[in-house]
Amino acid sequence: MAHDVVMPQMGESIAEGTVSKWLKNVGDKVERDEPLLEISTDKVDAEIPSPAAGVLTEILAKEGDTVPVNAVVARIAAEGAGAEAAPAAAPAAPAEEPKAEAPKQEAPAPAPAPAPSAPSAPPQPEAPATSHQPPATAEAEGEGEDDKVASLDERRRTKSSPLVRKIAAENNVDISQISGTGVSGRVTKNDILDYLQQPKPAAAAPSSPGGATGSQPVAKPQQPSQPYHAPQAPRVQFAEGSNVTMEPLSVMRKKIAQHMVASKQTSAHVHTVFEIDFTAVEKLRRRHKDAYAERGVKLTYMPFIVQAVIAGLREFPVLNASMDEHNVVYHRDFNIGIAVALDWGLIVPVLKRADELNILGASRAINDLGDRARTKKLAPDDVQGGTFTITNPGVFGGLFGLPIINQPQVAILGVGGIKKRPVVVETKDGDFIAIRSMCYFSLGFDHRLIDGAVADQFMARVKSIIEAAQFTM
Repeated sequence: MAHDVVMPQMGESIAEGTVSKWLKNVGDKVERDEPLLEISTDKVDAEIPSPAAGVLTEILAKEGDTVPVNAVVARIAAEGAGAEAAPAAAPAAPAEEPKAEAPKQEAPAPAPAPAPSAPSAPPQPEAPATSHQPPATAEAEGEGEDDKVASLDERRRTKSSPLVRKIAAENNVDISQISGTGVSGRVTKNDILDYLQQPKPAAAAPSSPGGATGSQPVAKPQQPSQPYHAPQAPRVQFAEGSNVTMEPLSVMRKKIAQHMVASKQTSAHVHTVFEIDFTAVEKLRRRHKDAYAERGVKLTYMPFIVQAVIAGLREFPVLNASMDEHNVVYHRDFNIGIAVALDWGLIVPVLKRADELNILGASRAINDLGDRARTKKLAPDDVQGGTFTITNPGVFGGLFGLPIINQPQVAILGVGGIKKRPVVVETKDGDFIAIRSMCYFSLGFDHRLIDGAVADQFMARVKSIIEAAQFTM
């Protein structure tokens, strides 16, 4: 008995996923729930377990392919069912047949008159060149008809998920006019959404929709100069024979690029930087870290920062909000996103209802999210619903950074490195110089909603809480 491996539904808003890496090869034995492949979506990278024990007999989606949810990406046969493996692979054969069938499908109309059949044949080779008529047929009749009337290269370029075709039909878009970022130019959801947001060319485009010469100039202004659709960015130029290595962007890297550029284009970014004395927190952490370690918890600075941030957000709720062009949404929950640097990119798991956690609970939750992020065990819900984000460039030694807002949030806190420095300490008995554990905090905020005075008041409140270190352990 064969088992289908399908692209899972990794969240309500996710309609497709990209195969990042196959962990098994065809012919390999797999156990039930053993990691089989890695996928990337708009929200999270994850390992997909095998739905059954057996032998991997067929891989239908290659690394880099983007496929819709519930599409079959592989098949597994029960161990010992070797005879069934060959029939399982048989359906792949018809992929070579469209070339022979395409002329047969058009032949019945001109068949009674051999003379007209000659002129009717040339339009068929011309269709792939303009990519105009076949995609229209594919959108109207479905993916199967597209396979019959288009060449292999064109099928790869215009083949897309049902969601993409639906969006194209609703907006009267010819998918062949879009430069896809998927494998072999496959058009993804992000590709068509970015295409729809681009400025439309002059009105001359609709006047010659059927002509090959009229359709090509329309596509050129729409072509992105970068795979992640940054039209203003120039292409990297280098001479032939240059000592360079070129690699395609990973799915995660493309998503990060798209989100960061979109954020800079959306929010009016302003930053403010505060210097904070962590000496009292450092003493508290040292006093309790061994007891926490005995309970299996690593005590870091982050739980203290999270609690100070939540106290600040309570007093200045405008920083715990989201906005669009017309509305502001004030969140009652405090869902704190904490950025985690990975070897292959950056991800922001969310500490849900962080205000309900004490230092011990926050420590456990933060460590758990970080560990699961690094081992690709996060669920889609773990990276959604954030209301405020904290990023920690200081862990790598940086004094501070000026982070980009995580949309649709309106603020983000950057935590610099905690370092011992000589500082002037003011007391009622006078001033003196002492060695203190100091740190720079930088707040990035959206000036469309948050004024500088409010941002600084929030930061002053966070500073006072940390320096007082009145935390319940």
